[in-house]
Amino acid sequence: MPDVFEYPLTVGDGEIDEIGRANNVAYVAWMQAAALAHSAAQGWPAERYRQMGIGWVVRSHRINYLQPALAGDELLVETWVAALKKATSLRRYRILRRRNRQLLAKAETDWAFVDYATGKPMRIPVEIARSFQVVER
Repeated sequence: MPDVFEYPLTVGDGEIDEIGRANNVAYVAWMQAAALAHSAAQGWPAERYRQMGIGWVVRSHRINYLQPALAGDELLVETWVAALKKATSLRRYRILRRRNRQLLAKAETDWAFVDYATGKPMRIPVEIARSFQVVER
């Protein structure tokens, strides 16, 4: 799998706010979907984490909006793991308009690895950490 994962999507009418642009909540949903798809492509779908009773939770999101996304826009969410520590991971994103690769937003999510039963942070298992290449970008 490539180190930078590409997740395509089309902006839906239901994602548009009152001024005609994609709502900020849509961006968070796209980031989440891209992260889950990247994890699944690396052999770690959500169901596998659930079966083990461990997995990722979001600690924070940061998004810098550069250009608006509009209804019907075909987008590409690029995502990669930028840092991997004992119990946390920093994932970055670039959201692009596919037709001209115009950068619409840059974002990042800080994830924590937790035991689902207790909600407490835990060390990322080696087999999971080895599944993701850290990309310094």
